[in-house]
Amino acid sequence: MSKEHRSDPALDPGNGTPSFDPSSRSRLTAFDLGRFTGDSLFDRLARVACRAECLPRKELYEAWEVARRVRRHFRGGRVVDLAGGHGLLAQAMLLLDDSSPEALVVDRIIPASASTLHRTLVDAWPRLMDRVRFIEGDMGAVPLEETDIVVSSHACGALTDAVLRLASDARARVAVLPCCHDVESCDPGVFSGWLDVPLAIDVTRAARLEARGYQVRTLTIPASITPKNRLLIGAPRASASN
Repeated sequence: MSKEHRSDPALDPGNGTPSFDPSSRSRLTAFDLGRFTGDSLFDRLARVACRAECLPRKELYEAWEVARRVRRHFRGGRVVDLAGGHGLLAQAMLLLDDSSPEALVVDRIIPASASTLHRTLVDAWPRLMDRVRFIEGDMGAVPLEETDIVVSSHACGALTDAVLRLASDARARVAVLPCCHDVESCDPGVFSGWLDVPLAIDVTRAARLEARGYQVRTLTIPASITPKNRLLIGAPRASASN
């Protein structure tokens, strides 16, 4: 498997370094640099994350796998990362498509280490300077535009539904990787008699988004990164790509 097109990041990279668990919440550090020696964008991004020494390993792999799948379908547009945490997903989206003018990272509390990661990314890619804004507060207070790409990775429980509602109200393109399928706050719809509750909740989300006039795609990222690996992508039918 080539370094440029690694289908599953959990696989040995082919440089003699043992594979390691991409689902780990352990922080990447400079000791991990030798695991990412290739010239691919993923390896370069991973080395930056290692130098920043603040990012859980799992976040690197999730952000990368979500970003590259979303960029296969959506180009351009302002990137709005809701419940964005460190903001790596938003910044990976900019690196994968430089035609996006900027990215917003919105969260109730932005981790203090987000600025460390961002500075390290800017050192590696100066073109990111002044193109990423971190906004701490209610994500519903940020006006969205129909040209935006709204993304969210593992917004807990009903937060995923709020992201879908905000994006579809604005008729923006949207991609979510849901987690924490809480039956008390999330709706399994009519499917819970046939499907397990987490799957029923995500199927209901997809059906509702389609009912709002969206072309919906249902994808997955590697289960070796997270068992909560269902990726829901939608675009208003008038602007959906073929």
